[in-house]
Amino acid sequence: MQFQHGTPLDYIVLIGYFVAILGFGSYFGRHTKSTKEFFFSGQRFSWWLISLSCVSMVVGSYSFIKYSAVGFSYGLSSTQSYLNDWFLAPLFILGWLPIIYFSRVTSIPEYFERRFDRPTRIMAVIFILIYMIGSIGINLYTMGVALYPIIPNFSVFQWAVIIAAVTGVYCAFGGQTAVIMTDVVQSVMLLLAGFVLIFLGLHFLGNTTPPEMSGWTSFWQGLPQTHKLPFSGLVEPAEFPMAGIFWQDLFGSSMLFYFANQGLIMRYLATKSVAEGRRSIVFTIIVLMPMAAVSVAGAGWVGKCMETFGALPDEATAKNIFIHVTEMVTVPGVFGFILAALVAALMSTIDALINAVAAIAINDVYRPFVAKGRSDRHYLRMAQWFSLGATFLGLLMVPVYMQFSSIYQAHAAFTAAISPPIICCVILGILWKRFSGKAAFHTLLLGGGVTIASLIWPQMIEPLAATHGMDPGAGIDYFRAFFLLICCAAIAVAASFYFTPKPESELQGLWVGSMAAAKRMFKGREPNDAETGEKIRLELVSIAERREDATGAVVTPFAEISAKDAERLKGREGDLIYLADQRWYLGGLRSLHATLTIGGEEGKVRVSAEFIESGRLRVGEPVVVEKIL
Repeated sequence: MQFQHGTPLDYIVLIGYFVAILGFGSYFGRHTKSTKEFFFSGQRFSWWLISLSCVSMVVGSYSFIKYSAVGFSYGLSSTQSYLNDWFLAPLFILGWLPIIYFSRVTSIPEYFERRFDRPTRIMAVIFILIYMIGSIGINLYTMGVALYPIIPNFSVFQWAVIIAAVTGVYCAFGGQTAVIMTDVVQSVMLLLAGFVLIFLGLHFLGNTTPPEMSGWTSFWQGLPQTHKLPFSGLVEPAEFPMAGIFWQDLFGSSMLFYFANQGLIMRYLATKSVAEGRRSIVFTIIVLMPMAAVSVAGAGWVGKCMETFGALPDEATAKNIFIHVTEMVTVPGVFGFILAALVAALMSTIDALINAVAAIAINDVYRPFVAKGRSDRHYLRMAQWFSLGATFLGLLMVPVYMQFSSIYQAHAAFTAAISPPIICCVILGILWKRFSGKAAFHTLLLGGGVTIASLIWPQMIEPLAATHGMDPGAGIDYFRAFFLLICCAAIAVAASFYFTPKPESELQGLWVGSMAAAKRMFKGREPNDAETGEKIRLELVSIAERREDATGAVVTPFAEISAKDAERLKGREGDLIYLADQRWYLGGLRSLHATLTIGGEEGKVRVSAEFIESGRLRVGEPVVVEKIL
């Protein structure tokens, strides 16, 4: 059975997707006029919009093919790798998220300088840039590998160039707003594609099995008993053991994703408040991640049922099962839609990486070391160039990855090797005030040395794998991240007791024991979050005056409302409030933060005209007003 390689209709659908997503991203990025908007979208978005965009970061270009293969080989247990997020959510929600938001950092390395010192920041820049640029390259390459067998009109590298060109353009000119809005569309698209494929697969099974069996009955009976289990064996099969998957994904992937992924951090710095960020992460982990796990693995489950009933061609294997199932159950046009979903899975991962690389290049290299004191417009222009540069560097990595025979295992080993030192510093930095700058620097430096040693002498990992009853040789790759994290933690603790820690006064707002100080520093005065008031609708009124704070600089616009309306908000003079267009489905696209002042007419809110324009709000129309802090 030969792949159809796409009909003209499929080509039209795929090309139409490229054009649509490029136009969509450019449209939403047209108002980007500052680096704050380019990197953080003005901190305006609602929780649900951030949640949808985060799904697209998790589901990458290889997810459908990889997890369909795992689902075909091991069944429902293919979803177990997504469950590690539940263990990390409390620390992210209660510690890391409020610290980075309230401290107003623009990057993870910037947090490292404020929490530790400048040398540690420089070391963090090196680690994170290596990881992100390498990830851009692997995503471009895997997309080329995925598309080439289906549409061989272009080579693997040419497909990588096409994807890089489209993604790089809307990232460079649209910034974070374009990234988030396009990722929302792409998240919906890839989830929908996965479920459409499952539905069509069930329909196919219902038509090819005995008449008395429905599609669902055929599906459940077609799965072997071992494929119906939610988890694989603890140490068997050796290629997919539960213990190995847990430790590898927890320390090699999940912790890196939540605590050291600049792209994810920028997502949550784009929310309108910490409370919105918390709602977003809870919804993402509880609802959207399980949906994504089913969506990307479903073709493999359907394929196994096809094999049980003899409907699968002989040449079908786990590696190509996604393509075989897609070809067998879809028709022209739908096939093109599934291809477009594969492209969406890549672009929604890579655009976040590109924007994150540009953020670190500007905020951690160019602004502090190369060109100090330039205008924000200059930095915005350079951020656009750095976005294109990040795309180009990732593209240069593609020929390098093409030299490996098993690039996916190589990339997993790369992630496991690069993540433990940086993760260790983040976790200890937010939890332990004694953890000093010198201790963090030596953790990164010596931890990197241990990483290199583990690659040269992998047998040093074998004793840890043996503690779980696994074959020591087979467990090396699964336990590399866990082993390195233990080593980094030992270095960190020893160094912390050797070097003198920072005075506690210099750590205010930068670790979990100083959250009240973090809120105070963010607001500039005592926070007002003891009571939660109503969300109220007020008519937006434009005023000409431009009110300034005590230093003569406008930090946030002032919004004047009546004392009665302030009471409904449970707000007082100087509180931070949020004004948004009353259309909830805009998700904060038209909104602004402001400092509350008491006065004026009941039922109205008065804001300077220039800030109304920057928030893209409409004078004379109702806006929803709520207290933030």
